Amino acid sequence: MSGHSKWATIKRKKEATDSKRSNMYAKLLRAVEVAAREGGGNVEANMTLASAVEKAKSFSVPNDNIERAIKRGTGELSDGARYEEIVYEGYAPGGIALLIEALTDNRNRTAQEIRHAFTRNSGNLGETGSVAWQFTRKGVIEVEKAVAPDEERVLELALDGGAEDVRDAESSWEIITAPVDFTNVQRALERAGVPIVSAGLSMLPQSTIPVDGGEATQVLRLIEALEDLDDVQNVYANFDIPEEVMASL
Repeated sequence: MSGHSKWATIKRKKEATDSKRSNMYAKLLRAVEVAAREGGGNVEANMTLASAVEKAKSFSVPNDNIERAIKRGTGELSDGARYEEIVYEGYAPGGIALLIEALTDNRNRTAQEIRHAFTRNSGNLGETGSVAWQFTRKGVIEVEKAVAPDEERVLELALDGGAEDVRDAESSWEIITAPVDFTNVQRALERAGVPIVSAGLSMLPQSTIPVDGGEATQVLRLIEALEDLDDVQNVYANFDIPEEVMASL
């Protein structure tokens, strides 16, 4: 499991019980709304929407709220702002590549906030295309080893469903799929009764850069500053920080 995947797992567990839950709800529902607007409100036919809905449900967002967000996206409800997706790119200390996905109703505000986060945390905001080539969109499904079948069975189910890879992530399995195969793999695991910790589309780095010590602290501080912004949906990075160092941070 990449360092950033470990960090995402830590963040997810923290956010599930965080006092900022209402802010997280707003971000998740914004993603549902935009996915429905761009690809239609049918979860079965819109993979991006399915991923956004799955993530919202994993944080216990009420179904009524999710349905309203879908209807806002399809135009059945007209309340609320209209959001657009913008991707920002840059570097954290140590040459770590960062890819930031934002949904905003005010491009100038979002750009200013992101630039400020980079400046205050020793990072550099880059030009479009400066780091995106280092990432590939994939489906990622995480299964905890403690409640999963044995390795051979997990591998069989994942590969039969169309997965590209199954990675050992210490306490869990990380199942990687092509975006088009994500739903099929997820359903194959669910039909077999395999408990899924998280599932969604992600941007995975093609390679990672090891980071340790004070530099690791700087990298995570910048990522946290970006993730705390209301308009930022996801931050992807290519760092690899040892698990024991990450735990101490």
